[in-house]
Amino acid sequence: MKAGTALPRRAAVILSTAPALALALALANGLPVAASAAAATAASSSGATVYQQHCASCHDSGQERIPPRSALQQLPAARILRTLDAGEMIAIALTLSADERAAVANYLGTKAALLQAPAAAYCSDRTVHLPAGAVAAWNGWSPAADNARFQPAAGARLTRGQVRRLRLKWAFGFAGDSMAFAPPTVIGDELFVGSAGGVVHAMRASSGCLQWTFQAQGPVRSSILLVDRGNGHELLFGDLTGWFYALRAESGQLLWKVRVDAHDSARLTGGPAVYGDAVFVPVASWEETRSSASDYDCCTFRGSVVALRVSDGRQLWRAWMTDVPVARGRSARGTVVYGPSGAGVWARPTVDASRGLLYVGTGDNYSAPMTTTSDAVVALDLHTGRQVWSRQLSAGDIFNGLCRASNNCGPDADIGDSPILIRTPAGRELLLVGQKSGIVWALDPAQRGSILWHARVGQGGLNGGVQWGMASDGARVFATTSDLIRTSQTDPFNPSRAQVDRSNGGGLTALRTSDGTLLWHVAASPCAPQAPVGCSPSQPGAVTEIPGVVFTTSNDGHLRAHAADTGELLWQFDTMRPFRTVNAVPGRGGSMDGPGAVVVNGMVFVCSGYNRNSNVPGNVLLAFSAQ
Repeated sequence: MKAGTALPRRAAVILSTAPALALALALANGLPVAASAAAATAASSSGATVYQQHCASCHDSGQERIPPRSALQQLPAARILRTLDAGEMIAIALTLSADERAAVANYLGTKAALLQAPAAAYCSDRTVHLPAGAVAAWNGWSPAADNARFQPAAGARLTRGQVRRLRLKWAFGFAGDSMAFAPPTVIGDELFVGSAGGVVHAMRASSGCLQWTFQAQGPVRSSILLVDRGNGHELLFGDLTGWFYALRAESGQLLWKVRVDAHDSARLTGGPAVYGDAVFVPVASWEETRSSASDYDCCTFRGSVVALRVSDGRQLWRAWMTDVPVARGRSARGTVVYGPSGAGVWARPTVDASRGLLYVGTGDNYSAPMTTTSDAVVALDLHTGRQVWSRQLSAGDIFNGLCRASNNCGPDADIGDSPILIRTPAGRELLLVGQKSGIVWALDPAQRGSILWHARVGQGGLNGGVQWGMASDGARVFATTSDLIRTSQTDPFNPSRAQVDRSNGGGLTALRTSDGTLLWHVAASPCAPQAPVGCSPSQPGAVTEIPGVVFTTSNDGHLRAHAADTGELLWQFDTMRPFRTVNAVPGRGGSMDGPGAVVVNGMVFVCSGYNRNSNVPGNVLLAFSAQ
């Protein structure tokens, strides 16, 4: 695998010759769309076609629980696009291209801008304070570059005894959103967090008041990394349309942005990692799901990691996870078959400065032929992107949305979490990796990723296993599992198209890092009878550890704290309810998937609300304190 050549320097101004792309970008920003008459007519025509093919059967049906077309025509086009990109209609829109989603939103909606946060939501003093000295922090996906999600006592400032006294301090509502899936970064009393609506918020951590906001091109699920540049601080993050950004942390000013992958299905879910003046961006995609459309030519996306220069966004290198896909005939339905493809990188890479390596976990292949870099841990040279070694953990895993029609029904055993680089109490370095197969692996970074041990912690499968992240203190590793069970539902007017099992799934397991032996396991509890439809005991979210305590989240809406030595439940809070928010936005918690708890400076922060897998929607960021 060879590193790519550098791209020309990108300016902060977007230049595009594709009218539909420009339309999508304008809509995502809530701006009136300016286009030529011909382009507007073409977009309108395309939007009408998309509406008739994918929307009319429900919205023109007269069903009283479904908004009619006349109601949609009163909404801003930007609001409709947000619903398609990361809202209630995402299950329907997953087979649509970005151009098609933008076109139907423009066809239906008005050109009105989205409402801005009221003045009362802002701090009286909007100054962002980022001192040069060390402060308690949780910066990006993990407090340290090892991705262990372990917050030491000095940063946590929260003891096991204090955890039992945690109380809700404030709640913040993400206006117009039905998902809250981005992890906050907290530096001292400053908090930065993205949203499904693509808004990045700078907030006072102690109170939840706003200091500034920035509108990205697409939903921001990525963790945000703060970098000290000497004369100021930069915030680095990606969005779900393939754009990567650098903002001035003190003001929210855009410094530069780059679309790191031109593929229509590219998405940046994993947080960035930094070494020197290089920021490493993992690139994944939703083409695996989009291929379920009957007329889709599958598949052409190639997973990659892109290194950009922090100072200006210039590409330094790119490491592809597959070779270039080529046409390999036609499927039984007449579409072109391309391959190889897939092997997306979903999570933050791990920097090993002592060896000059960058470790990444990859997903499955979308189409044949299989590559040895799918479902693998790949070690790249930090300076060039050259592949140094690769360790495949599941072979033969080819999976896409029409797997039964294409005979590509692999186990879908992606590595969706960040490799954890730790040192055991005996002084041995390990790479710990969780997989959707339900297996936790320990690899030897000194021996080209040779397997030292593996242990099963869940059943695994399409919606199973370890998904977003484990935590480790060096002696132990803690993993939760999803093992979500979904069955098809027959209501043609229900956009979720599935229902979840309320009794099965989840679980928290502690393993000894030296040999993988089981220390303890806590089974998940079934959803309460009064829990809303979409509740599940599955636990796909990332784990967080502080000395003596492990924090977990669940699709039943609970944030829980367990004793690290025994698994005993110390404290829990049910977020699946309405909240009075500090910004006066109607707020409600729901299922919790993706980012786990962030613990810093005596407070615990967590987002609640996730409807992607037929679970319960929500739109709040919650802050807890023992004071």
